[in-house]
Amino acid sequence: MKRVRLFVFLFLVVPMLEPLPLVSAQPAIDVVENLHKTLLLAMKEGKEIGYQGRYDRLAPVITAGFDMPFIAKIVLGRFWETFDNEQRSKFVETFNRLSIATYAANFDTYSGERFKVISEKEASGGRVLVQTQLVKSDGGQVQLDYLLHRVGSQWRIINVVADGVSDLAMKRADYTSFLKSNGLDPLLIKLNEKIAQYSK
Repeated sequence: MKRVRLFVFLFLVVPMLEPLPLVSAQPAIDVVENLHKTLLLAMKEGKEIGYQGRYDRLAPVITAGFDMPFIAKIVLGRFWETFDNEQRSKFVETFNRLSIATYAANFDTYSGERFKVISEKEASGGRVLVQTQLVKSDGGQVQLDYLLHRVGSQWRIINVVADGVSDLAMKRADYTSFLKSNGLDPLLIKLNEKIAQYSK
C-alpha cells in the first residue's frame, strides 16, 4: 500500500476533549468503522478490481460519511462567500470526486493492514472525536483521528488528522492562494487534472 498521506481535515482551533465510553454501536464510531471496513475491502480486492472498481466501491461510503459542503467551505475560506450557489455546488462536487479518487489511489493493495479504534471523546460544539490507528503489517502505526458532527440525525466526518499532519490546512493555503490569482474555473480544471492523474 502506498504511504498514507490522506485527505486530512484539521480545524485551526483544537477543541477541548472529554473521554466517553467506547461503545461500538455509537453512531459516530459506526461511520468511521464503515469507512475502515470499506477501505480494507477495496485494498484486498485492489488489483483485481482496479482503480475504477475501488473508486466505485468507496464513492457511496465517502459521499455519505463526510460532510463535503462543510469541508469545502473551510477549504475555500473567505472565497466561499464570494461564490454563488452554482459555483459552490460545482466545487463541492469536484472536491468530493477528488476525495474519493485520493482514497482509491492510495488504498490500492493489501498486505495485512488493520484498523484499530482507540477511543471516542466528546468535543466542543456537540462534536465527537474518534481516535484510531492504521496498523501496518510490519507493526508500524499511523494515527488517524476523525472529528464528526451531526447533520440532521446523521454523524458526518468533518476532519481527519493523520499523525498530526493536516492536508486540509495545506489545501486551504494552496487553494486560496491559487484563487487570488486565477479564480474558480482554473482551480476546478486543476482539481480535475489531479483526478485524471489518479486514474492512470
